[in-house]
Amino acid sequence: MRRIQAGSALSAFGLGFTVPYLYVYVAQVRDLGATTAGVVLAVFAMAALVVLPFSGRAIDRRGPVPVLLVASGLAAVGAVAMGLASSVPAAVGAAALLGAGTAVLQPALATMIVWCSEPAGRTRAFALQFFLQNLGLGVGGLIGGQLVDVSRPDSFLLLFSIEAVMFLVLAVVVGTVKTAGSPALQGARPAEGTKGGVRALLGHKAMVQLCVLGFVLFFACYGQFESGLAAYGTEAAGIAPSALGLALAANTAVIVLAQFLVLKFVERRKRTRVIAAVGLIWAVAWLIAGYAGLGHGSQAMATAAFVSTYALFGLGEAMLSPTVAPLVADLAPESMVGSYNSAFALVKQLALAVGPAVGGPMGASLHGPYIVTFVLFSLLVTVLAVRLGRQLTPVQNQPSLAVKPSRVVAQHQPERESAAL
Repeated sequence: MRRIQAGSALSAFGLGFTVPYLYVYVAQVRDLGATTAGVVLAVFAMAALVVLPFSGRAIDRRGPVPVLLVASGLAAVGAVAMGLASSVPAAVGAAALLGAGTAVLQPALATMIVWCSEPAGRTRAFALQFFLQNLGLGVGGLIGGQLVDVSRPDSFLLLFSIEAVMFLVLAVVVGTVKTAGSPALQGARPAEGTKGGVRALLGHKAMVQLCVLGFVLFFACYGQFESGLAAYGTEAAGIAPSALGLALAANTAVIVLAQFLVLKFVERRKRTRVIAAVGLIWAVAWLIAGYAGLGHGSQAMATAAFVSTYALFGLGEAMLSPTVAPLVADLAPESMVGSYNSAFALVKQLALAVGPAVGGPMGASLHGPYIVTFVLFSLLVTVLAVRLGRQLTPVQNQPSLAVKPSRVVAQHQPERESAAL
């Protein structure tokens, strides 16, 4: 498990080097223009939508390790190709490889975590993965910002080369993981001829409801970070562009500092109630963002309110990381863990594609409707979470309940022995 977590952190570290600077690199450093940069970012996202429907079945049939090795190789080739790209076709092709490779990494890693953990330990395992990934992204972005120089294309080649090396290190580290002896894997490997696929997944009512909830979650938060909310902050609230970096830093800081404090709170409560609470927290965050855009206070107050919005989003993210991903794993049949993880990753990617397309124009020009819309979406998270709770078993909704029967048996065992005598 430590190797899986280390590999996950390294891949996030590599992505942090380049993702924040991809637009600037294509548009300005390679002088391909803003339109081409937009196309490259769109291809990066669309590649994920293309490969994710097939990756889950491949993970279930071949296992997560071979799929992860192929995905890491594709991502490494794409990173190097992007660093060398000097024409539109080269940049678009590199984005396709990079997007396809990185998209498959998450469901493959999630499946490995499921295979190598007991249900009671998955909450902490996924919380640790989220913590390390955010730490890796933050540190990678910080170091990358110190190395990058817009006037020197070679500096970007260095960044993309480091990213490629991180993907290869991920492949080496995770490729050495031996899971055959893990007690968590008893019966977890798919048998030949096992039936599954999209039809079986769509027939699982609780999973379908979780996917709908996941789409709303990612649309209302992650899909707005660098598009609608950023546009709203600069246009309506008059936030300086430098303050956007401060807000994102506050978001990451809250996640890193609060993750394990929040974990103790989450482990003792029903998952759907935690998700419902996140919806309420995010509704408050959007109301604070609305206050920042009213223009009645000082610039400093508006900036503080905007940074607080991102911080509250980070608190909600810290509560979701040990909740949603383990729930996907617990709902999945043993032979379809990869398919369920990939399906949820596809839902997330769709939300991240639709979110900026809807939120960007609204945040820039329709300030009042924008805030009202996403307050309502946040409250919808709460409603959907409560409805999902009715579809789950008590143990699925609160895994800590699973340990209680064993204590009762241990308590009454001596009584049964004395009766037999």
